[in-house]
Amino acid sequence: MSLGLTARTRWGVAVGLLVLGGLLLRLWGIRHGLPWAYNADENQHFLPQAVGMFRGDLNPHYFINPPGFTYLTHAALWLRFGSADGVWSAYAADPGSVLIVGRVVSALLGVGAVLFVYLAGVRLLDRHTGFLAAALLSVAFLPVFYGHLALNDAPTVAPVALGLWAAAGVLRQGRDRDYLLAGVAVGVAAAMKYTGGIVLLPVLVAAAVQAAQPGGRIVATRGAMLAFVAFAAGFVALNPYALLAFDDFWFGIAHQSTAAGGETTSKLGATHGGGVGFYAWTLGWGLGVIPSVAAVGALVTLWRDERRVWLLLVPTVVLFLVFMSLQGRFFARWLLPVYPVLALLAGYAAMRVVELVRVRWPRRAGPALVVVGVVLCAQGLAASVHVGRVLAREDTRNTTRAWMVAHVPEGSRIVSEPVVPNNWLSDPGRPGLLDDGARWERYPTSRSRWDLRTGARVRGGVPVYLENYVRSLDPRLLDLYEQGRWCWVVTGSTQRGRAEAEPDEVPRAIAYYRALERRADLVHVSRPWKAGADPVPFDFDWSFDYYPRSYERPGAEMRVYRLRGGRCAGT
Repeated sequence: MSLGLTARTRWGVAVGLLVLGGLLLRLWGIRHGLPWAYNADENQHFLPQAVGMFRGDLNPHYFINPPGFTYLTHAALWLRFGSADGVWSAYAADPGSVLIVGRVVSALLGVGAVLFVYLAGVRLLDRHTGFLAAALLSVAFLPVFYGHLALNDAPTVAPVALGLWAAAGVLRQGRDRDYLLAGVAVGVAAAMKYTGGIVLLPVLVAAAVQAAQPGGRIVATRGAMLAFVAFAAGFVALNPYALLAFDDFWFGIAHQSTAAGGETTSKLGATHGGGVGFYAWTLGWGLGVIPSVAAVGALVTLWRDERRVWLLLVPTVVLFLVFMSLQGRFFARWLLPVYPVLALLAGYAAMRVVELVRVRWPRRAGPALVVVGVVLCAQGLAASVHVGRVLAREDTRNTTRAWMVAHVPEGSRIVSEPVVPNNWLSDPGRPGLLDDGARWERYPTSRSRWDLRTGARVRGGVPVYLENYVRSLDPRLLDLYEQGRWCWVVTGSTQRGRAEAEPDEVPRAIAYYRALERRADLVHVSRPWKAGADPVPFDFDWSFDYYPRSYERPGAEMRVYRLRGGRCAGT
């Protein structure tokens, strides 16, 4: 008995160290960019709604993304600041102190997936497989990076992994409590991110396997009914206005489906194409080349040795990959809901290698396990350490703003591309922080506002979106700038790079940037890349997650220009 307890304790300590290590990776550099949120989704989608609920209305009025993460962040803000007044005061004086709460919630939930994947691996296969899968998920680049942001991507991985654990319980034991837990996990996962509902598939497979057993049909039917009730309870608990404001909820679902399907304005700069090839490429760096190859290699041996587990895991990945490949837009993070399954497959393949060593050289099995684990996790760990170092350094947009504070007089008129939030022109703690232009005036007027629901900023009555900003550029705008004394122009590579990636699509934008270089003095440049390193071409993943080793600090290449002509001459 004591030996068994000692072994259990050892495993507990080892898994605890994985969770702690994964948490440290996610917390390293978590204050990046503060007090500003430079990720457009982080700035618009969850935190504003979580703060807005302190007006007394718990309806998020936004269902393009489900509000599960918003409610959890709202609760965390209550715990941190104690009252609505405390939150509003902090948001006005130091928005970074509010934003960091959402990021920590994301990090904690994201690393929770490490524990659940280990438990799922133990139930489905064995402790060693579960441990290797947990180690991989603890350090893999994409889960670690998105654990730094107050977004729902990393947090969704936790209820998905919990659902896998519950599905494994249904497969192995089929108890009512396993079905109940599975239903809750699916509901919570879908309430965090709609595509997190993919974990329903392994639950259904496990139920079907039980129903196929002698005398299992009645038990499985009852369990499926319990799971459905638990699913509804879990989903509604974190998305109550799906029922209370059903029309708004359905509109959000339809809008999200339209946007993901690419029926709105196309993503200028998306040069990778899409489909299965794109997601295979992202797995090579988001999860790692060796883990991805190992996950594919597991298909044959798992089918031979554990066919029921194969049915539980593999169709989930295949169907999800096919579904996401049929969309009109493609982002590496959209594949995160199946990372727990891929980690389990990779861990299983790695253990088969160890088993081969054990058969031929029994005394070398222990060292082989260590070596295999290191090989499996090395790429992810190196990438996560790299991004932690990058995020811990000052953002280029912060250094650019500091230069402007020192060199651009207050009240100056600024033309700034949407690579920074509107309150970037304000001083934290000064009156006007929540309005435009406390220190400088932003083109076209200080009353220009972002619509948090649509992500649009109104320019003279014409909506200019983050997505179509580059398409709105024209060299003739420079004449308007000079006539209106909008003498300072701030550009960022995450906008200009989109035009340069597809110049034939936006020839007027290319002409605008060339004219700007002729008609203005370049007075400041702040680059995120290492000295002597080649700039990273624009990419909807690598321009924002800093995976390439060329990055030294977070941010875009920021340029500040001073126009010379018109009413800007001699001023």
